[in-house]
Amino acid sequence: MGIDRNSMRNVVIIVLVLMTIGTTNGLTMNYYMFSCPLLDMVVKNYVNSALNSDPTLAAALLRMHFHDCWIEGCDGSVLLDSTKDNTAEKDSPANLSLRGYELIDDIKEALEERCPGVVSCADIVAMAARDAVFFAGGPYFEIGKGRKDGRRSKIEDTINLPSPRFNSSDLIKQFGQRGFTVQDLVALSGGHTLGAARCVTFKDRIMNNADPTTIDADFSRNLVKTCRGGDNSRQTFDSTTNTFDNDYFVSLQRKMGLLTSDQTLFASPLTRPIVNDYAMNTAMFFLHFQQALIKMSLMESSDSNAPREVRQNCRKVN
Repeated sequence: MGIDRNSMRNVVIIVLVLMTIGTTNGLTMNYYMFSCPLLDMVVKNYVNSALNSDPTLAAALLRMHFHDCWIEGCDGSVLLDSTKDNTAEKDSPANLSLRGYELIDDIKEALEERCPGVVSCADIVAMAARDAVFFAGGPYFEIGKGRKDGRRSKIEDTINLPSPRFNSSDLIKQFGQRGFTVQDLVALSGGHTLGAARCVTFKDRIMNNADPTTIDADFSRNLVKTCRGGDNSRQTFDSTTNTFDNDYFVSLQRKMGLLTSDQTLFASPLTRPIVNDYAMNTAMFFLHFQQALIKMSLMESSDSNAPREVRQNCRKVN
């Protein structure tokens, strides 16, 4: 039995509508609906399996996504290896502690077997971060897809990453320049409920007779002990390091923020009320965090003419 012209037209209209559901900045929720329908399942399975083996990877994947998006937009540039003619972002001092590259490689390889040349590395990084948050106990949310991979990755660009020594004014200014509100800033900082930091990033908090008005005395003594192991010694951001919750904000109230850029959020009258709200209301934090992370995942390069592609190998350009 044949299909009449009107029926065919209606089918086409329905398909087009489905493909544009949730369109933002050229990204759509259903970008891979037909070209790689098993994408979400593959990413979720790999991330879940990896976190079962190493729960600390949740923090690593979220941090990788942030460090990717903050430099030239969410384009997978943080994944590129250095070459003899170029030192890439991943070899910047600020990125040397990034982890999770092998997991991204494994996901990419699995997708290349199922739908070769279709899924960008940038989308994999964004989806892996989303799933890592969920499997660590945080909110689940959908993100638009259809990012393309950038071909530029330069160490000098990473100077624009927020410093762990920033005060609230520095943070508000830098985040504001990228279109983020003060609420977005505090919510995204809550991502530090996962993971740990190296002594080199927080030892300034405990040197030169630490100010008792900004750091708890017992916490300060604990950090001193940690740093006796050297600059690479690690301290967790809060007491539930592998669980996505609001304990980070409770720690700030107790003057137990690990980095200067953490504790400053409780010191500033602009950010303290938001910290207090999140410390009391986990659901509010979860909602605002997912909204801010979705906004971050839409960041684009300032150069609209920059070349883009879908890499075959996430570590090198095609």
